[in-house]
Amino acid sequence: MTSEELVERVQAGERRAVARACTLVETGQALEGLVSGRAFVVGVTGPPGVGKSTFTDQLVVAIRGEGLKVAVVAVDPSSMRTGGALLGDRIRMQRHHGDEGVFIRSMATRGAMGGLAPTTRGLVRVFDAAGFDVVVVETVGVGQDEIEVARMAHVVALLLAPGQGDEIQAIKAGIMEIADLFVINKSDQAGAEKLFREIEAEVHGERPILKTVASNGIGFAEVWSCLKGLPRRVAEPILPRFAIDHLGIAVSNIEEALRFYQGALGMGEAVREGVAGEKVNVAMLRAGESRIELLEATDETSTIAKFIAKRGPGIHHVAMRVPDLAVAVERLICAGARVLNEPRTGAGGHKYVFIHPASAGGVLIELIEEHS
Repeated sequence: MTSEELVERVQAGERRAVARACTLVETGQALEGLVSGRAFVVGVTGPPGVGKSTFTDQLVVAIRGEGLKVAVVAVDPSSMRTGGALLGDRIRMQRHHGDEGVFIRSMATRGAMGGLAPTTRGLVRVFDAAGFDVVVVETVGVGQDEIEVARMAHVVALLLAPGQGDEIQAIKAGIMEIADLFVINKSDQAGAEKLFREIEAEVHGERPILKTVASNGIGFAEVWSCLKGLPRRVAEPILPRFAIDHLGIAVSNIEEALRFYQGALGMGEAVREGVAGEKVNVAMLRAGESRIELLEATDETSTIAKFIAKRGPGIHHVAMRVPDLAVAVERLICAGARVLNEPRTGAGGHKYVFIHPASAGGVLIELIEEHS
């Protein structure tokens, strides 16, 4: 199946095509041509142990009660052994198995901070393009700084539960600020009223507070009605900060090239390194805030050797620094850019990916993650 055929089938709502598209997005591959922007995106977040999965299950029931199609992106912790989602969608929300109006997808954080995975936004876009009316994004258990769900959701429900200690004081600096709706789950337990008063003291009546008991479905008609009536924020684009890191220049002989750049041009000392995985020798020369990277092939099968054989020596790529490579890659994939590789380690120990020239105006672009 071609990419164009897959996109066509996704937008026709074919479940197998949607599943295939999700897999491609999670592995960093671009899907160009998806038309999205119609779905209502609801974020469900909160500390560990408040019952987010059970809450999401009951919320799906309420949404389906209106005949709307709903997709769930459930972000789970990563397995240390496989890197996949620890919980997995097969043990979630079993009652919805066989319902063509519900699609549940679990994904692993893969080490990303913020309560979401690097490609969560891409999956939301797939479900949106596939015609789902509502997309619920359930985050992994979050702390005060993990608020990325607010960047992509139209509204965010923050779940809290009694009996978790001084949770308001612990998290008010972070996710308390991005919540559009506060939900006290497990509200049949002792301490629910105290928690209600604590939240009231923080929000001063400016945002709604509701109570639910997800284990038996109490309060979900009110939750869904409230979510629909909330003002919808515009999904915030993630804009990585860019800076030119270096210009990569393919050379036939690195010693001859250095005689020009150091001897004739007067540039300073070169940092030299061999990168066995890329089959190249590298010499880095400082040029103000940026650098010149000279690349000499060590094997005729290397990318640099093939480049020189086809085009001759010259500028091979432009490299730019970004603070968070995963965020930058997610944004590019969502925009339909062709990412050529999974993030890997190159010269100097930095992580990088390449963007195909066809997506970048004819120039090979390398994105490099800044060292902390």
